[in-house]
Amino acid sequence: MRGHDYELGKRQRSIVTVEHANAWKYGDNFAFVDFIFPDGKDSAYYIEISPRLSLSKMTGKDFSFGIVKDVLISTTFEKGRGQGPQYLYGGAVNLDIPSFRFLSINAYVHDSTQLDGQTWQSTVAWNSPIKIGNEKFVFEGFSDFQGREDTSHANQLIVPRFLWDAGNAGGFEANKFFIGMEYQYWHNKFGIRGKTESVPQLQLKRAL
Repeated sequence: MRGHDYELGKRQRSIVTVEHANAWKYGDNFAFVDFIFPDGKDSAYYIEISPRLSLSKMTGKDFSFGIVKDVLISTTFEKGRGQGPQYLYGGAVNLDIPSFRFLSINAYVHDSTQLDGQTWQSTVAWNSPIKIGNEKFVFEGFSDFQGREDTSHANQLIVPRFLWDAGNAGGFEANKFFIGMEYQYWHNKFGIRGKTESVPQLQLKRAL
């Protein structure tokens, strides 16, 4: 990704993100690491690891109801360069919504090792394929809503992406190479009151 007009740190930077997602016998896992390269400054990193346990898979019972497809125990570990880790734990639901590959809502207790006390966080993640004529697109992203924790103010991070399936358009394998835009809106970034970031980012995505 390449973006500019960041509120904190260097105004321009490049970011390389490595993601991994998988399902297994008792749940699913999602993890990513951002390698951040600000123009003219030392690089940094940020990592998240989010394993979840499915109540349906663990018990063999059907926890679906209405639009809820499954109920899960949800956890996340977060760590950035030069920062203490943050631990999140709580519950989640996967929703069965037409036209979405997935739509999940997670509700956490958020505990930063660098701050006193705890707070709440909710995270929504989604992925929806779109077809216009012969062209394929993906509308995906996530949003985090977090309460106040010690000296950190409540903050909201919303990151939608709209990606074009360039591999499909070029006559190659579909769902492998995407080009598009990611928009990042972060109110009270890092919990710092008054620091609100609104950044468009060019994104190239390669799926393995």
